[in-house]
Amino acid sequence: MRLGHIDQMKAIAILFMVEVHTAAILPPEGITAGHHPAAFVAAAFGGMAAPLFVTVSGWGMHRGAKKRFANGLNSPAWIDWVLPRVVILTACQFLVNFLVAADRGGRFEWHTPGVLTLLAIAAIFAPFISRFTNQSLIPLFSVLALSPLFLGGINGSELSWFSRVDSVGSEEWLQRLLFNGTYPILPWLAFSTLGAIIAESEKDFETRKNIMGTGMIIFLISIGMSLYSEKPWALTEGEAVLTFFPTTTFFIFISAMFVLIAHELLLWNSKNKRIDLSVLESSGRLTLSIYVLHFAILGVAAEYMMNKPLLGIGAAFTVTIAHTLIWIPLAKLHQRYCPKMSIEELLRRVSN
Repeated sequence: MRLGHIDQMKAIAILFMVEVHTAAILPPEGITAGHHPAAFVAAAFGGMAAPLFVTVSGWGMHRGAKKRFANGLNSPAWIDWVLPRVVILTACQFLVNFLVAADRGGRFEWHTPGVLTLLAIAAIFAPFISRFTNQSLIPLFSVLALSPLFLGGINGSELSWFSRVDSVGSEEWLQRLLFNGTYPILPWLAFSTLGAIIAESEKDFETRKNIMGTGMIIFLISIGMSLYSEKPWALTEGEAVLTFFPTTTFFIFISAMFVLIAHELLLWNSKNKRIDLSVLESSGRLTLSIYVLHFAILGVAAEYMMNKPLLGIGAAFTVTIAHTLIWIPLAKLHQRYCPKMSIEELLRRVSN
């Protein structure tokens, strides 16, 4: 049985992803997140996209693994369930990298680890984590969230974007996967673990409330640190209290708080029927397919815009919003007329 509020949460995650990627490929001329409110708002939505995306993916993997491995971790079941996920997610990552290749105006090198390789690694660990209770999951989440404090310079704080998405040799590629790529295992597995916590605490609001409370305290501390040090509070990269590249401990805890707030609001709304958000649910069932397909469109746009002037703010805003919202009706049409044609359906067929 599908849960409407979870599909809505997945939809919001993927639509935020589409928004931030479109804004990155087709940025308006003369606008930066640090100097324009509209760009800051767009970056804020984008900053929540990946935490939501990884969290809801972790929720789904935890539920699937818990059901599949309820009677123990036997090798054949593990291979049948895990291997297809690892292969398909990794193949989709390389496909995305090819579609938006840096040499054609895009943002990635073909071999770059990214969010889908992160999910592939999370799938490997999911059978183990499915054996954990919340009493074990919360310390695991905390250790992963605190890992940037222990990594120090290994997290690649000095790397530029195009250094972060490139690697020379297998050793550097593993560093990008583990520590200093765009979505390294440390600390990003924290969000997959958060998804498992949400799944385990379905009837335990106190656990989620305590995490939100901790996040709020850390949020206030981060604001105080920003004011005291006169550093920006949040930037995508650079000198700030919260940064996305590399991901800081403050970012993990505060994003986790906002992810849980989004979950609680959607759960409350699903019970009280205040706002009908069912229109989003079709998109939430196709997050992986939309993720790949929207990059196919952006790859064409990136190549077309090479050596052309940047769009004005009005045109860039219109294109970004249109490309984000168009996936809602497209997903509904897909679910009505060809629901079996998707990467999600392929994954279900090869792993059952």
